[in-house]
Amino acid sequence: MSIHFSQDRWEAVRKNYRAWWDGTLDRPLVKAAVRCHQPDRPAPAAPFPAQSNCHDFSISPEAVVDAVDYELSQFEFLGDGFPMWNFDFFGPGVLAAFCGAKLDNSSGRVWFFPEEELPLEEIQIRYDPENKWVQRIKAIYRAAQERWGSSVLLGMPDLGGVMDVVASFCESENLLYALYDEPEEVLRLCREARTAWMEAYRDLYQALQPVNPGCSNWSGIFSDRTSYIIQCDFSYMIGNPMFRQFVLPDLEKDCKELEDTIYHLDGIGELNHLDDILAIPELNAVQWVYGDGQSTAPHWLDVYRRIHEAGKRMFLYCGHEDFEAVRRAVPDGQFYLNSLDVKTVEEAQTLLRRYGVPEK
Repeated sequence: MSIHFSQDRWEAVRKNYRAWWDGTLDRPLVKAAVRCHQPDRPAPAAPFPAQSNCHDFSISPEAVVDAVDYELSQFEFLGDGFPMWNFDFFGPGVLAAFCGAKLDNSSGRVWFFPEEELPLEEIQIRYDPENKWVQRIKAIYRAAQERWGSSVLLGMPDLGGVMDVVASFCESENLLYALYDEPEEVLRLCREARTAWMEAYRDLYQALQPVNPGCSNWSGIFSDRTSYIIQCDFSYMIGNPMFRQFVLPDLEKDCKELEDTIYHLDGIGELNHLDDILAIPELNAVQWVYGDGQSTAPHWLDVYRRIHEAGKRMFLYCGHEDFEAVRRAVPDGQFYLNSLDVKTVEEAQTLLRRYGVPEK
């Protein structure tokens, strides 16, 4: 089997995504992938990588890659879609594990906990490039590049936000108290976590070069430069003064050091911080995630307008009907729609034509 994607199409991906990041693309970015190719071989024995089996080192990197190859080769990539392997299966905030925290996926989902509970002043957060999880990811990267060369984009793992990683080491409730009782210790841990974050990013980025056709992460967006979707889920639980003291400075540094950035605005509790986030000049885009149990995208048109009026692009993950509603409300907005929910090539092409996305 083979991956159904050409180098000419990779060149179009680079051109169109670069225009979107630069604000010059005159249409939305819209990814589509349709499972329409029949396998010409039996399914591999190894399972598709997931949070539930990421701990299984008995599966060789080559076998993991073979399972992904079997999956990807069944798809036709349409519009602004491209073959990519998302490495988020090691869990959100895996930087904590790179720094010595325990990775626990016994529930089927990955969570991170300190190996032992320590007073705040005794906690240290240091990136370890020899850590078993780092080495596992690099081994899979090598096997994937030997298999595919530059025909499939390999994503970065979900490193998590700086303060989210700090919370993995001292637990969220304790961290909330420490913001009041030991602010200098919290700031120290944030500095350590951010240093570890950048060291991990650079280390893994270099491991992917020069073969990887671009840069991506759990958001699935493409960039031809250093890029990431930055976040701080912990900020849902704190007010503006603490956000500005403990979180915002690191976000500003991230947006200066990385060339293309999106902020992952996760839940209504983070809306309090939107103005501060939008004021970061180097930030390119925002993903607004309204959360389970909340009204869908058309209910939040004021949020999308605020993002657009601040000169930022928008990352949406929703159905095409909701996407249409947002586009009507913000007709000159610059959007990235992560995935069309379609079953056939014909259905995908109809929608892509509606959005002005050229056929391959």
